[in-house]
Amino acid sequence: MASLNVGSLGEYIREQRRTAQYSLRQLAEAAGVSNPYLSQIERGLRKPSAEILQQIAKALRISAETLYVQAGILEERREEGLELRAAILADPLINERQKQALLAVYDAFLKENREGAADPAATPPPSAAPADPTAATAAEA
Repeated sequence: MASLNVGSLGEYIREQRRTAQYSLRQLAEAAGVSNPYLSQIERGLRKPSAEILQQIAKALRISAETLYVQAGILEERREEGLELRAAILADPLINERQKQALLAVYDAFLKENREGAADPAATPPPSAAPADPTAATAAEA
C-alpha cells in the first residue's frame, strides 16, 4: 500500500471545498467532523481515517475512491478490486489494522493469480478425483 500523503490530500480537500463553495465550518458540519479537525486535515497536520474520508467525500458529493487515491490509500492505476477496496476501507465494523490486513491478503491473491497466469506451469493440476463420484464409494466398500 502507498503511504498517506496528508499534505496534498488536505490541499485537494480544500480545493474541492472551495469549488463546492463551502466554508470550512459548513463542510465540517456536513461531514460530521469538528471544524478544528477539518482545518488540521486541510493543513496536512492530521491523517484522517477511511471513514472520515468517506464522510468528507459524501459531503463534497465526490467519490470516496477519489479521496482514497489522493490519500495514497488506493493506487490510481489499479482498476481491479477498486469497489472491494473502498468497501473494506469504509467498513466501520473493523479497525484500521484489520482493514490493512484484509487488503494485504487481497493484494497477495491478486499477485499470485497474475504470476500464475504468466506461468502456466505454476498452476496446480486438477485434482485426481474420479469422474464418477460413486466409483470412489464402490471401491472403498
